[in-house]
Amino acid sequence: MTYLKKITAALAFASLSGMALAAANPLSVHILDLQNGQPTAGVTVTLEQKMDNDWKQLSSGVTNAQGRIAAMYPVDAPMQAGDYRIVFKTGEHYARLKQETFFPEIPVQFHVEKTDQHYHIPLLLSPFGFSTYRGN
Repeated sequence: MTYLKKITAALAFASLSGMALAAANPLSVHILDLQNGQPTAGVTVTLEQKMDNDWKQLSSGVTNAQGRIAAMYPVDAPMQAGDYRIVFKTGEHYARLKQETFFPEIPVQFHVEKTDQHYHIPLLLSPFGFSTYRGN
């Protein structure tokens, strides 16, 4: 097998492995920069679950080159019904760009009823505004 074929096969396998992990994980996120239409890499994102009147952090990750975290929910536990919050640490991103922002953190609170479904939370981002929705 030639070197190029080996590299191509390795990349295909890595892609499939990532897709399998994402398919098994009930929660993913994605950030897209509305200024340039590009994915937003390097943003820290945390997942919290509401327990009584407090928020407990379950996981944390950093968006990849495609602006994604494919497996945001802890892999060692099934998702439970309840209230959750994703916090996008956008201030760190804009500080790296030496750009002002009005939203240093963007918390997105959501409620899970059906634990057998996949939840995807995209963030459309600009320095002075954002939008989000439940994706798939």
